[in-house]
Amino acid sequence: MISIQHLTKDYGKGKGVFDLSFEIAKGEAFGYLGPNGSGKTTTIRHLMGFLRPDSGLCLIQGKDCQREAAEIQHFTGYLPGEIAFFEAMNGHQFLTLIGEMRGMKSTKKRDELIEIFQLDASGKIRKMSKGMKQKLGIVAAFMHNPDVLILDEPTDGLDPLMQQRFVELIHAEKADGKTILMSSHSFVEIERTCDRTGIIRAGRLAAIERIAALRAVQQKKYIATFADETEARAFAAGIPECLPTVLGTTVEAIVRENLREFLGKLTSHPVVHLETAQLGLEDVFMHFYGEEKQQ
Repeated sequence: MISIQHLTKDYGKGKGVFDLSFEIAKGEAFGYLGPNGSGKTTTIRHLMGFLRPDSGLCLIQGKDCQREAAEIQHFTGYLPGEIAFFEAMNGHQFLTLIGEMRGMKSTKKRDELIEIFQLDASGKIRKMSKGMKQKLGIVAAFMHNPDVLILDEPTDGLDPLMQQRFVELIHAEKADGKTILMSSHSFVEIERTCDRTGIIRAGRLAAIERIAALRAVQQKKYIATFADETEARAFAAGIPECLPTVLGTTVEAIVRENLREFLGKLTSHPVVHLETAQLGLEDVFMHFYGEEKQQ
């Protein structure tokens, strides 16, 4: 459904995207991860036809994103990372304008989305909070029931309840066969909604992994509390491979394959309390990204 083939856009000084290639299947939700400046938004702007590549090709449903951008936008929903509104309009006027531009014949889905996200669309856009504007952008992107959704930081500014409702919306769209590309800094959001994720660094694709595979290699964080700080420091000194952090009488350690060795050392110290915390996709990504930077 979405195909990026050897896409290059070089802004100089290492900025841009370089020989980028990946595909997203129909009905798949694809997470796009990377730090600020890594090339996520540049990729998305090429898919929307806003940028002309130095070389390479972007296709959506087999149509060239550069030459056939207007046609592509009829069946694509787009939520930019930085939304530009007509600030003098109220929310209803803005949504009506966008609906007319798309030739929408029904407002049923629009009205359902307004209710789901508790959007007060009667107020002037210039007076809306960041979260309210984000809701307005989400409604505009989804309301024409597009086959393809391209979302750049879609929950930025939303409170936890609205983030949960957005996750539920993505699950519903996937069940309806929609194809979704979602750039996000919310790793929990990607983990909960996407089938695969692409990791981009310095404009180059570092890896594409299935979410299930990333979960399988997740490490665990052990938090051990000792009788005093001396014992805590002594234990931490014996496990440098676990990257220990000493916080008073508490030691936090990352355990990978060396669990038996870790527990053996732990039993030789007076432990008051021990708990574990499953590391999220963010930790997996940062561990991977750190290794990549060293290569």
